[in-house]
This record gives sequence, structure tokens and C-alpha cells, in this order.
Amino acid sequence: MPHSPRNLEADRRALQVRLRKITGQLKGVQKMIDGDYDCAEVLNQLVSARRAVKSLAEKLITDHLEHCLSGPAREEERRRRLREVTTMLKRYVD
Repeated sequence: MPHSPRNLEADRRALQVRLRKITGQLKGVQKMIDGDYDCAEVLNQLVSARRAVKSLAEKLITDHLEHCLSGPAREEERRRRLREVTTMLKRYVD
């Protein structure tokens, strides 16, 4: 099922908001390190940022699987797409 133009733009905006939040978290970590914060506090913020990145990646993977791999395609094209997803997932899991 392909994205409709309206949904595509809404999805893009939602991803951009999430990415800006992650960027803000990482800038906060940088300030904490510059400000000589306690290591446990810095690590706690890094864990939060890591979870946010993981969540964003999982959203993109889900969207890709739902939208980019659905629909009719020749067998050759389906196999190519499956190889692409397999490679992407291997990189994500590493």
C-alpha cells in the first residue's frame, strides 16, 4: 500500500520531530559533558537518546516493510526487495 501524498508529508513531519528531539537530547549530553556532570547522569541521558534512536529506526523499518514491500511486483523485483530488507536488518541488528 503506497503512501498517499498527505500521509507521506505527515509521516515525514513526524519523523522530523522525532529526529529534532534526538538531536536536542544529544546536544544536552554534550553540554552535560562540558559541564562536568556526574557520569551516571550523562549515561542516563545517553540511554534515553539511544532508545529514541532505536525507536526511530524501528518506525522506519516498519514503514519500509508496510509500504515499500507491499503491492504487486514481479518475482525478480520481490527477491531484490527482500535482499535489500535483509541487508538493512542485518546492519540494524549489529
